[in-house]
Amino acid sequence: MPLALVALAIGAFGIGTTEFVIMGLLPEIATDFGVSIPSAGLLVTGYALGVVAGAPVMTILGTKINRKTMLMLLMGLFIAGNLLSAVAPAFGVMLAGRIVASLAHGAFFGIGSVVAAELVAPDKRAGAIAIMFTGLTVANIVGVPLGTFVGQAVGWRVTFGIVAALGVVGLAGVAKLVPDLPRPEGAHLRKELAAFRNIQVVLAMAMTVLGFGGVFAAITYIAPMMTEIAGYSAGAVTWLLVLFGIGMFLGNLTGGRFADRKLMPMLYVSLGGLAIVLALFTATAHSKILAAATILLIGALGFATVPPLQKRVLDQAHGAPTLASVVNIGAFNLGNALSAWLGGVVISAGFGYTAPNWVGVALAGSALGLALLSAALERRPRVAAAEPLVQH
Repeated sequence: MPLALVALAIGAFGIGTTEFVIMGLLPEIATDFGVSIPSAGLLVTGYALGVVAGAPVMTILGTKINRKTMLMLLMGLFIAGNLLSAVAPAFGVMLAGRIVASLAHGAFFGIGSVVAAELVAPDKRAGAIAIMFTGLTVANIVGVPLGTFVGQAVGWRVTFGIVAALGVVGLAGVAKLVPDLPRPEGAHLRKELAAFRNIQVVLAMAMTVLGFGGVFAAITYIAPMMTEIAGYSAGAVTWLLVLFGIGMFLGNLTGGRFADRKLMPMLYVSLGGLAIVLALFTATAHSKILAAATILLIGALGFATVPPLQKRVLDQAHGAPTLASVVNIGAFNLGNALSAWLGGVVISAGFGYTAPNWVGVALAGSALGLALLSAALERRPRVAAAEPLVQH
């Protein structure tokens, strides 16, 4: 395994920690700044929207820079955003720091995916992408609960200072270990944008939005679901999220391993399994043991889609994969935002805390339908090409 993948994984660990640790520290931050919890929630929303909008913008701005240099600049932006959050004297400054940090998120994962794929043989690319994303999954197992504990014990500002220090380690790792990969010859913005005219690229991104939306439809409302329905204490929710992170870790590695050999079948199994498990969650949520097992499965099946979907975009974008890869990272966050909103709608409508699971079923099922459509469209040219060879 190239050591450069370790450097990318360290950067991914820091980014994953800062994205999710905020959820466990909202009460402390809200109290310090004298704002309500819903207002403090803008720190989550602002970050997600910053990822969606910032990913393509940062990539377009960096089209004339080689990928290693761009990765280093993005880690610098990440460090600056977290330092600003750590020392913010007012809520507005804290929000600005979150947005600055979020601008690095999508472009780092998108460009990092391209770099990871180029570091290994073609038949090992999904596995290499999975190794980088391991940093994100481990963040949910270690970084988020540890950061929450530190923030609650000695102050949330210390947590963001530590995350900034992680960014420094990631920056040093990229500088030392990632090779100086040149921009592909002939690569330019027009060619990158042309990739979006490929229906397979668009379908892959739509699968990303819907499939990952299926995961977060349930997980966004896991706290009230587990405390009100399953009967867990509020303190146990942190450990349930660690269990979800373990599922993410296992699913990510499994998806990377099998996507290099059977990419589309891997998507069928993971998306179909996700829809089934989410449907079962409406029943298993009433049992502590079954609910915990289901949360593990949701994490595993949801993240088993990440390497194959990211590789699918890279493969279909051909000679101009960078912008498409980055936009697909934004699609993951768009799925998060869409599913959180839809889940809130059904809860507000009085359908109960398990209702978002059915939203997840609909989203994951729709993603599976798009995967089947994508495969059918891909087979059509082969059939057409073979027809003239048939003798009558």
